[in-house]
Parts: sequence; structure tokens; C-alpha cells
Amino acid sequence: MKRIAVAALAAGILFAPGCGERGQEGGDSDGLRGTITMSGAWALYPIAVRWAEEFRELHPGVRIDVAAGGAGKGMADCLAQVVDIGMVSREIYPQEIEKGAWWVSVTKDAVVATVHEKNPVLAWILGKGIARETLAGIWMTGKVSRWAQVGVGGIGDSIHVYTRSDACGAAKTWAKFLGAEQEDLLGIGVYGDPGLAEAVKKDRLGIGFNNINYVYDAKTGRQVEPIRVAPIDINGNGVLEANEDFYGSRASLIAAIRAEQYPSPPARMLHFVSKGRPERLIVVEFIKWVLTDGQQYVYESGYVTLPNERILDELKKLGDF
Repeated sequence: MKRIAVAALAAGILFAPGCGERGQEGGDSDGLRGTITMSGAWALYPIAVRWAEEFRELHPGVRIDVAAGGAGKGMADCLAQVVDIGMVSREIYPQEIEKGAWWVSVTKDAVVATVHEKNPVLAWILGKGIARETLAGIWMTGKVSRWAQVGVGGIGDSIHVYTRSDACGAAKTWAKFLGAEQEDLLGIGVYGDPGLAEAVKKDRLGIGFNNINYVYDAKTGRQVEPIRVAPIDINGNGVLEANEDFYGSRASLIAAIRAEQYPSPPARMLHFVSKGRPERLIVVEFIKWVLTDGQQYVYESGYVTLPNERILDELKKLGDF
């Protein structure tokens, strides 16, 4: 079964009809039973829940408990062996590798800036975008403190800046895009992706950042009202050009991330991490399934599927092929 999954992927037929049916996965006749525990990044939480549900349909004897709490919690929990899998939405640090962190990349997404639909300079932002230097002035130096400094129409309106209070991949990634660390970000600290989105929803003068699945509706693919994604003026020329304007729907943003039109960071890989290479059979089989048949749920869940070559590289980390 291990070799078949890899061969199918290499041949480009991973998502052929029927590949995810119970019969080919073996149902519960393979004897997979037990509990897998996961914690960590809010970015991975929605797709991890979907993967857990689908895997349990195939293997009723397996229970998967998934808890969010930020990438920092996921890394700490897995290194302490409190959970089997930590969900981490940033790069893995050398000091974490020294402590035994082992990881595979499972998908990709991005962090976006967010404002309220009644923002006083919304029309300007949607037409011109916000340059990286301006965003740095908002979150890093504080030199951009009024909406009039961003665009026409915000005279006298202060910018209400929000950031994350928890150690998380979204803040790390956003800070890295701005040339700093999470600890350097200015703003009112709010816990979690849902909390930060809610803060901007309630504040017409607010600005924040979120993983894309917390600002786009899962069913419609449209931006969740009253949030509006603030486009990035990538080349800094003061005009939001056609190749920079891809925020109208989740699908168009995902396509831009896949094509690397949206910069990285704030686009980034998302990882499963454990203390050393997993040895428990159900954990190994779950990760293999995520990297093979489980990839069919990535796009529809609002994430970017990895190239087949990258998936093969990640599978090889599990060994025994």
C-alpha cells in the first residue's frame, strides 16, 4: 500500500476517481485503532479538522483530536510529547531541530491584511493597494498613525492597529514580510485568528491580519462581511495593477499564491511536526494519507496543494519506501 501510494502520485493519478474509496483504503480491516492528538496553528486547524473527519470515515477505529492555539503551542506540545502532531505555520527554527523537531510540509496558505468595509479610505486602498513600506510604518515604526497618511479621505482618523497576542505563525510570517519579528509588531494584542478577525469587524478604523480562511467564507469563497482584504501594492508604484489585484475571491487568491504572484512571505508552507520521526503506526499512516489521498480536500478547503514533486519529497521523510 505504501509503494502503491507513491507510485500513483508520481504517475500524476493521485486524485483519480475511486482512489479515496473505503475499499481501496482498507476500511477498518487494516486494524488501525487508537487516538491521534494534534494541536497548534489556527492556519492549519480548518483543514486538519477536515482531514481528521475524512480519515475517520475510512478508519472508524481511529479517533483524531484536533485543538487550535497557535503555532507556538503546537511546537511546544509536540516537543514535550503532549501531542502526536504539532501544527506549525512558520519555518522550523534550528534550535527546535536541535530539540528533536521532525516535520513534513502538508499544504500552503498566506496571511493577508484586513480592514473594515466602512474604512474612511477604503476606495483608495482597493484602487491603489498599500505598499510594504506603509504597512511597516503602521506595524513597525508607528510613523503611519492616521488613515490620511494611507489615502485620501481619512483626515483626522487614527489607525487602530491590531496584532496577535499568542505566539503564532501568522504574526511571525507577517512580521517577516515587514522585516522584523513578531515581538516587534505594534498594536493591540488579540488572541487567535477568530479573535483578530472579530476585532476588525467591530472597528471601522481598525487594521489587522489573518490567515485567508478566516476572512473568506468557506461556502461562497467571498470575503466575510464587514471585513475587506487590503491589497498589497507589491511593486510599490502607487497603483494596484492587474497582476496585483487577485483578492476578489478565495479561489483567485489561492491561484495567485500557487503562481507565486502573492509574495512569500506572507505566503508560507504549513507543517506537521513531531518529536522525532513518528513511530506509531496510526500516526504514520495518517500523515501518509494526508500527503496522498488527503490532498484532494486541500483546494476546496481554501489551501494550496503542493506540487507532486514536493509531496514525494515529504513522503520520503517518513522512510520505508
